Amino acid sequence: MALSLLSPPPSSALCSLSSTSSSPAQFTGQSLRLWTSRSRSRTGPALPVLTRASSEKDDDKPAFNPFGFVTDNPSSRSAIQMPESPAEDGNVGQMLYRIEDKGKEYGSYVKSGKFRWFVRETGSPESRRGTVIFLHGAPTQSYSYRVVMSQMSDAGFHCFAPDWIGFGFSDKPQPGYGFDYTEKEFHEEFEKLLEVLGVTSPFFLVVQGFLVGSYGLTWTLKNPSKILKLAILNTPLTVSSPIPGLFQQLRIPFLGEFTCQNAVMAERFIEAGSAYVLKLEKADVYRLPYLSSSGPGFALLEAAKRANFKETASQISSGFASGSWDKPILVAWGISDKYLPQSIAEEFQKGNAGSVELKLIEGAGHMPQEDWPEKVVDALKMFFRV
Repeated sequence: MALSLLSPPPSSALCSLSSTSSSPAQFTGQSLRLWTSRSRSRTGPALPVLTRASSEKDDDKPAFNPFGFVTDNPSSRSAIQMPESPAEDGNVGQMLYRIEDKGKEYGSYVKSGKFRWFVRETGSPESRRGTVIFLHGAPTQSYSYRVVMSQMSDAGFHCFAPDWIGFGFSDKPQPGYGFDYTEKEFHEEFEKLLEVLGVTSPFFLVVQGFLVGSYGLTWTLKNPSKILKLAILNTPLTVSSPIPGLFQQLRIPFLGEFTCQNAVMAERFIEAGSAYVLKLEKADVYRLPYLSSSGPGFALLEAAKRANFKETASQISSGFASGSWDKPILVAWGISDKYLPQSIAEEFQKGNAGSVELKLIEGAGHMPQEDWPEKVVDALKMFFRV
């Protein structure tokens, strides 16, 4: 039995880990244990360590690794866990059993129209400072807001964070059967959800991320009377906003179908946009929907195919420009974002300097609410003062 050992890179490279920075790990059956020492400290992540049986020789030829394509970054290596007796239980089934109850903090299922949404809620309708709606982007879920919304409710706000249809723990209808993952349908179903939640008065809105995150902003442009103030975390805001490789791959025939079924896609996307590696318990939650069924992957595939990224960014840029929008906007921007550079936020602010306040968040990447929630909370509390 054989194994190729990976020596850790120098510490200076730790903060630049991305989904393509590591080579596939090699591992075999019962004598091998693949384990990951996970870290989420702000000084850089710890890397995985491989062990092997002491009887193995250095010159042994590495065994074939059929799972190599999902073991090329630190967190996704933990997705491959070989049991003592591989024939007794499947790898995916074992993982689902371990993580199936994780990640539903503050959440419950809400029936709205034909679909069931998973919605997180903190605080109460009687909260003295108003209601905040948090909208996530693709390919993630409302779990990213769990810390922020908990602390915001402690500050006196009533908070909701839904998983968009097709994402997280919400329903994933098959395209062509009542939902085709178009921008218009996302807007319509979100409207229905607000009615079911009893959100009838103007509220504070927080939006982050690609695709469905952008749809949160285009919905806002159509419903300005429903918004008190708007806070935007790292989201494509101008036509110069780059489109990440994930969404480009999803739009390529055959490659898209293969890409959308990668169970570690979401955690890879998060880590590639940040300087940090997710802790195992967090990576488990982002991975869970894609492990549970093929539905989330095909939902993302359909949404990506139907999206017009540049046209949507153009609508956002012009819609929130001076003369078109006059309500307060906070752009709280993680400056270590590997997808959207700081220049995007600065360009957006110049388009409406009278309404847009720019707050740069050091130490945070593409998802500031996950990387440094305390700084996001401080910025939101200051901005939402009424």
